[in-house]
Amino acid sequence: MNSFFRQNTLTRDIATSGIGIHSGKRIQLRLLPAAENTGVVFRRTDCGGMEIPALASHVSSVELATTLGRDDVTISTVEHLLAALRICNVDNLIVELDGSEVPILDGSALPFMRLIEATGLRQQAASRRVFVVTAPLSVELGGKSIRVSPYPGLRVSYAIDFAHGAIGHQRLDLEVDQQSFERELASARTFALERDVAALHQRGLGLGGHQDNCVIFGDTGPANTTLRFADEPVRHKALDAIGDLSLLGAPLWGHVEVERGGHQVHYSMTEALLSRTDCWTWATGDPQPMARPEPPTRRREPSERPAVPLGILPA
Repeated sequence: MNSFFRQNTLTRDIATSGIGIHSGKRIQLRLLPAAENTGVVFRRTDCGGMEIPALASHVSSVELATTLGRDDVTISTVEHLLAALRICNVDNLIVELDGSEVPILDGSALPFMRLIEATGLRQQAASRRVFVVTAPLSVELGGKSIRVSPYPGLRVSYAIDFAHGAIGHQRLDLEVDQQSFERELASARTFALERDVAALHQRGLGLGGHQDNCVIFGDTGPANTTLRFADEPVRHKALDAIGDLSLLGAPLWGHVEVERGGHQVHYSMTEALLSRTDCWTWATGDPQPMARPEPPTRRREPSERPAVPLGILPA
C-alpha cells in the first residue's frame, strides 16, 4: 500500500501555551499520540475531560471562528491547528486544552506545523481513507459561494472582495501539498479591520489580539505590523478553508473554489457534501478499480460509509 494511505499519529507528546484570541486568557495545549481510527479529538481538561471529535457534526458556531461543541462544552478557533494537522498528515491525535480556545500563537498555522515537525510522525498499520469528490457541487449564500469539483489531490482557488482600500479584491489559486502549504499559506495570519475592533471588544471578542498574533488593517494598510505577503488576507482565508474542510474527517481530494467566503461558507459545503453522497466517495490505496457505493437510504456520518479502493494515484 502507498505510504500516503497509512494512518499517522505523533511519535510523542508535545505541549505549548498561548493566549486565546477572543478570551484573552492563557491556555495550555498538549498534543498526544492516539490509537488507530481515533481521529482528531479535543479534550477539555478543565471540564472533566469532556471529549469533542473534530467532525462537522460537532460544529456549534462559525461566527468569527470555527467552534466545536458537545453538551455545554465548547472549543473555539480550531481551524488553524486543524489545517496544520491535515496538511501534515496527522490522522489520530488527542488535543488537550485547559480552556475554551485553541491558543492563537502568532495568528497562523505555522507554529503548529513546527510543533508537528519537532516531534515527527509514527506510521500506523490501519489504512487511511480519502474523501474524493466525484461530481461538482456548489453552495450559494447571499452573494458568497463555494464549489468543489473532482481533482487528483487538493487545489484551492480563493477570492475575497473587501470594501476596504487596504484589502480590496484578492485572488489565490494553489495546488496544496505540505510544501506549498508551508511556503504559501501556513504563515498567513488572522486579520481584522481597525474600525471593527471596538465593537468586537464590547461583545467580549478579540480580547487577546495584539501585534504579535494578528493583522489590524487601518485605512491605509496594516496599523500594527508589517505584512508577510502582499495578499496575506486571502492566503489566510484559504488556510481557514483547509482547516474547516478537514472536519469531513479525512483528507479531501477536490478543487475547492470560493468567492467571498468565510467559516459559514466552508461549513455549508461540509454539510452539503455529507448530504450529497452521489458527489463523493471514499478511496483507499488498494490497487483496485474505484467504484461508487450504492446511495444510502438514510443520511450517514462519514465513518459509516464503506471504503472504496483507489486504483490510480496522483503522481
